[in-house]
Amino acid sequence: MSVTTPADDARTVVVQAALELFASQGFEATSVDQIAKAAGISRSTFFRQFGGKDDVVFADHDAVLERLRTFLDRAHADPWEAICEASLIVYRHYLADPELARRRYTVVRQVPTLRDREIVTVFRYERLFDEYLRRALPGIEPLTAVSFAAEVTAVHNHVLRQLLRGTKRIPTQTLRAALDDVLARFDVGPSPEGADDDVVVAVFPRRMPLAEVTRRLSAEL
Repeated sequence: MSVTTPADDARTVVVQAALELFASQGFEATSVDQIAKAAGISRSTFFRQFGGKDDVVFADHDAVLERLRTFLDRAHADPWEAICEASLIVYRHYLADPELARRRYTVVRQVPTLRDREIVTVFRYERLFDEYLRRALPGIEPLTAVSFAAEVTAVHNHVLRQLLRGTKRIPTQTLRAALDDVLARFDVGPSPEGADDDVVVAVFPRRMPLAEVTRRLSAEL
């Protein structure tokens, strides 16, 4: 469960004010002074909270990425599922206020420099997942790690765009089902439950990454 602090609330007020101005008069035409006035803060306070107008647009990304780093630094029984849960954490964040997320999406689509920064930001999620898998599964093939990270990120973005481009609420279950498909394609989905016995007979799909086979055998033995 996430905890919202007064500082988070204050930043949200600034973000909301800025996005409303960007939507009504354009990103380039909006000044920092106008944003500060609309949010009820001073110019100096604005710059203590944000580096510039771009940072207001991407404030959520920075906060969510830090939250994911903390989440992935904890121990997880299943690294593949941990990445899927990290994707769901991001989605739930934007699903909590889809209208704000849609306003941000519209602004980003209209400004080339913001689109470029968004591409870099998306890559930061992908790199975070890739690096986590390599730490959590020593010996994993680098191509497997980067491919899984890229596919989870792509599936997440596809479902998120459905939410941002439309007016309907796309439930978390839609993304969960898509992530389950990714796990199945990589043959790293949940193992079937069997009897608790002294003899362990393991059967794995031929395509399952060797690092995942090793992890599952270690867990059983």
